[in-house]
Amino acid sequence: MTRSVFRGSRRTSLALGAAAAFTVLGATAAGAAPLPADSHGAPAASRIAAAEDGCAVVYFDLGETLVHTAEDDSTSYVAGAADYLRELRERNIEVGLITNVPSEWGDTDAARAEALKKEVDGAWTGAEPFAWDDFGDRIFTPRTEEERKPAPVLWERAKEDAGDCVAVYEAETAEETDAAAALGYVSYLIGQPSRPAFLPVEEIEELADCG
Repeated sequence: MTRSVFRGSRRTSLALGAAAAFTVLGATAAGAAPLPADSHGAPAASRIAAAEDGCAVVYFDLGETLVHTAEDDSTSYVAGAADYLRELRERNIEVGLITNVPSEWGDTDAARAEALKKEVDGAWTGAEPFAWDDFGDRIFTPRTEEERKPAPVLWERAKEDAGDCVAVYEAETAEETDAAAALGYVSYLIGQPSRPAFLPVEEIEELADCG
């Protein structure tokens, strides 16, 4: 796949865009602190890091949420994203990706994740590499074209993986964050001038404690 073709997939097929409506289960878009989502599903796997009294898993869309694609097709972190991921890592808060890629990129979840990594890394110009290790196997991509967001399947799969932990979704388009909120996520629309670029880590820890 040529870089110019991948540019189209980054901005469309990958839907490397995500939304985040601060409409988090009743929170106001004006900037009120989000309320915790109900958590459902089987107990979280042991790899899910627990906060003091609970746990949270923060899922992201990729393009224009964590990764920016420039006009020359080069990729790098969105401003502030590397520091934000580092802070989550230091606080032992687990993270994951929920992103659209072409389903033909692989027959398995792992194969599509590897294809995604190669595409992003192949055009990467950032000062530090993308923190793939932070995400482990929590990279959720469509197994069929019908599963592409805004279809609910990827969010449902990721929420099941989060178990009893509070599930957070951060992205740059309201369509997706609204959809995630409707499925029980705490959603946050990033990059808004009236509030922090990303959901503050302290609020995520509070949500975990309340969850």
